[in-house]
Amino acid sequence: TTEIYTLSLHDALPIFEIKVNQLSSTKTQMPYDYYSLPFCKPTETVSAVENLGEVLHGSVIQNSPYDIFMGKSDFKVLCRVELTKKTSALLAQRIKEDYRVHLIMDNLPAATRMISELPDGKVVTMYDRGYRLGFMGAKEFLGTKPGVPYLNNHLRFIIKYHKDEAFEGARIVGFEVEAFSVHHKYKGTWGKDAQLTSVPLSPDLPPQPVAVKKEAANVPEVVYTYDVKWEYSEIKWASRWDLYLYMGDDQIHWFSIINSLMIVLFLSGMVAMIMMRTLHRDFNRYNATEAAEDVEEETGWKLVHGDVFRPPPMPMLLSVSVGTGVQTLTMSVITMAFAVLGFLSPANRGGLLTATLLLFVLMGVPAGYISSNTYKSMKGSEWKLATIMTAMLYPTVVAAIFFVLNFFIWGQASSGAIPFGTMVALLLMWFCISVPLVFVGAFFGFKAKLKDPPTRTNEIPREIPPQAWYMVGVFNVLMGGILPFGAIFIELFFIMTSVWLQRFYYVFGFLALVLLILIITCAEISIVLCYFQLCNEDYHWWWRSFLTAGSSGLYLFAYSIMYFFTQLDIIGFVPTLIYFTYMFVFATLFFVITGTIGFYSCYWFVWTIYGAIKVD
Repeated sequence: TTEIYTLSLHDALPIFEIKVNQLSSTKTQMPYDYYSLPFCKPTETVSAVENLGEVLHGSVIQNSPYDIFMGKSDFKVLCRVELTKKTSALLAQRIKEDYRVHLIMDNLPAATRMISELPDGKVVTMYDRGYRLGFMGAKEFLGTKPGVPYLNNHLRFIIKYHKDEAFEGARIVGFEVEAFSVHHKYKGTWGKDAQLTSVPLSPDLPPQPVAVKKEAANVPEVVYTYDVKWEYSEIKWASRWDLYLYMGDDQIHWFSIINSLMIVLFLSGMVAMIMMRTLHRDFNRYNATEAAEDVEEETGWKLVHGDVFRPPPMPMLLSVSVGTGVQTLTMSVITMAFAVLGFLSPANRGGLLTATLLLFVLMGVPAGYISSNTYKSMKGSEWKLATIMTAMLYPTVVAAIFFVLNFFIWGQASSGAIPFGTMVALLLMWFCISVPLVFVGAFFGFKAKLKDPPTRTNEIPREIPPQAWYMVGVFNVLMGGILPFGAIFIELFFIMTSVWLQRFYYVFGFLALVLLILIITCAEISIVLCYFQLCNEDYHWWWRSFLTAGSSGLYLFAYSIMYFFTQLDIIGFVPTLIYFTYMFVFATLFFVITGTIGFYSCYWFVWTIYGAIKVD
């Protein structure tokens, strides 16, 4: 929420509350509580109520000692902190790890202004979240020693406001922070008659160093100060998030869409050729009443009509995977719809993650229905075990992975470690909501009447002839995942940049188009390869159809490895473990989603073509 304030200085000035959020770094990927470092604290520290998404993000929002008055530019001394050897070493470590400090005012995150020049020469203003905790000394920085960490202990708050004729008063539309490192000096005894001699700020003031091991005998003190500047802005309140959400030139996203559309058009042409020409010719030939000797010489997909609906090996695992894929896909589509409509704005911190978790839990009904109905079509009879596996298998694997990872994060004293109460809440959501909904869906899924297959299954399986090298299972599966991954990898770069370089992602319109193109691509490549497989008289299409499109998850994980070494600067064992664990889980979910799309596309295709021919 935001408030409207008048700019009159004759009345009592309202105080703006600046809240401290967290410390974060792209090098460690582990957030920390703001007050884990020796900063100035208010008389009483109060934590804000946070939603589930904020807690899982490691966000800890608390009050601060900053006093901001509407329309009043001011300079204030916040406090003086004596650094111990332990706190100075911790500060030095966090500065070396390139941590940034995050503040919030009027629901706007503090941001550092950056001026960038686009390839076409256009100059744009962008915001980088938070401000740098400090910097390492270097020869090019005057007054600094190379290798020595320096603390940004003075903040300049540049608060932008906008007045509108629609109301009397002003609204906050920008919250910029400029951080300086200033080695403050003062006369007198601190707390009694001390007076700073380093005011006003000037460029030639030396920076504030942080003690390192060699200087441990001279533990420094830090004086924290801040000043406030008020600037009028033409930006309206409804557009105040635009600079935060700016993601560069839209031409790159359009290039991604065009690249994906080219793949879709290519596959659509192949599918159209198969459906309109090849299959049409096959139907005419198979349905024609010809001599028996001519029929015996026929080869192709009709000859496996007696085996094409034979249940696959491990039908329970396949049906469980398909059910989980439907659950994840429906969650993704609904979340995307809400995001495109603007209901999951970054202004609602943690809203996207909270909505994703709640929708996954609520999508237990379609998961149970699809899993049980698919298992029933494969002649499965252990419906109770299949239902339990649908509700437990994939969630248990993911929960176990994150539970073990949480111990490593907890060992680093990071605020990103999931609290015990939150873990209990997640377990209750799982067992008290998701699992019962899966059983409800499974009940109706097993109760639903199935259609009879278009052809009758023979008692004795038909022998599969030797296959060409390019039709072998592994090669065929790996080839099938290239095009779905190729349709999304450009947009995937922006998503991973937003997640791992801690930037906002808000081009959900483009993402929705990419998701639609992904669904079409997975469906078409699966149908094409399934047709070629059946033409070679290989009727084991059930698992192949799932793995063909699902193998794009393998390419996604391989891309994450390349991204790690080319785009990121993550240091340490635990941060590296966090990255690869999250990417493995994401790649697994992507594998399940794309595999489910491929499976049901082939399922529809096989039922359609075998239902259109005459079989004696």
